[in-house]
Amino acid sequence: MFRTKRSVLVRRLWRSRAPGGEEEEEEAAAGEPGAAAAAETRAHVCGGGRGCCPGKAGRGGRAAAGAEAELKALTHAVLKRLKERQLEGLLHAVESRGGARTPCLLLPAKADSRLGQHWYPLPMLLCKVFRWPDLRHCSEVKRLCCCESYGKAHPELVCCNPHHLSRLCELESPPPPYSRYPMDFLKPTDCPDSVPSSTETGGTNCLAPGGLSDSQVLQEPGDRSHWCVVAYWEEKTRVGRLYSVQEPSLDIFYDLPQGNGFCLGQLNSDNKSQLVQKVRSKIGYGIQLTKEVDGVWVYNRSSYPIFIKSATLDNPDSRTLLVHKVFPGFSIKAFDYEKAYSLQRPNDHEFMQQPWTGFTVQISFVKGWGQCYTRQFISSCPCWLEVIFNNR
Repeated sequence: MFRTKRSVLVRRLWRSRAPGGEEEEEEAAAGEPGAAAAAETRAHVCGGGRGCCPGKAGRGGRAAAGAEAELKALTHAVLKRLKERQLEGLLHAVESRGGARTPCLLLPAKADSRLGQHWYPLPMLLCKVFRWPDLRHCSEVKRLCCCESYGKAHPELVCCNPHHLSRLCELESPPPPYSRYPMDFLKPTDCPDSVPSSTETGGTNCLAPGGLSDSQVLQEPGDRSHWCVVAYWEEKTRVGRLYSVQEPSLDIFYDLPQGNGFCLGQLNSDNKSQLVQKVRSKIGYGIQLTKEVDGVWVYNRSSYPIFIKSATLDNPDSRTLLVHKVFPGFSIKAFDYEKAYSLQRPNDHEFMQQPWTGFTVQISFVKGWGQCYTRQFISSCPCWLEVIFNNR
């Protein structure tokens, strides 16, 4: 039977929908061997699970089959209204899992679709189909700054590219006791050379991009060209130079199809640890670090969780810091400038001369640390980042 190119694209898109949907839940409920374990594994990759990320509501039997059929009919109806070029762009975004730069899919903002008893905006519907089957409300997603619809309150056309949005990470409450850490790094250090140092590791004085030393990058008088610098660590050893960030958005990755930013795969590392090499290979698309109006956001683009510790993620009056787990596809506001400034002591000149003190975020790839892990400190994690913000 002859099929048009449009119908082939629609079929390929439907086959590329997010795993962990109603079909897999139905199989798990029916007791097929390995179905439940496979669905749980795939759900973990898609961002479902415990911690800061909501899990899925399971359903089985005829209800699942009916919901799947309704979702398929609605999705096909929406996709068939798209132009061939729009279908190709959407398929490229879905098959590359957001790794490729793809154009916005601009559709009428008021074209909502009904699924069951609920009306969904088109961006949310496509996110449910291709990224998060458990998505319930548009308040659970955040638009990425690369999108044309970013920052627009009531546009006539809205971008429906599911990989131009991220899932918001909801912080746990109450916090788990295993992730509590003393806020020691808020105290001014006594380092006379003003060389940045990690909380647990101590510092090294390597050359930074542009031929400047670490201390020059962080303390050049009146220099506002960079808003942060990034250091990459493997266990207790820093690898490569400090990466100075001037652009509002930075991709930090190991292997990205169209990567432009801080490529960890190009750094020369002498670490022969099998665990380090294994974790390094899992960094994949990595993270996106973005300075926005309300603070600095971290978007987990990889296929594995990341772990973040930041003073501004917690209660300013707290004497402890938490390590937050961020699943793939989720975003978290990792740093808030207003909160960070409120942590400073008034007229503390010594504090202001040390911009990395209290203005630091630590991010570990794949492996967490704390009392529930074998790693008590981030310096025991195989691959991690230290983001040091310019407070001037």
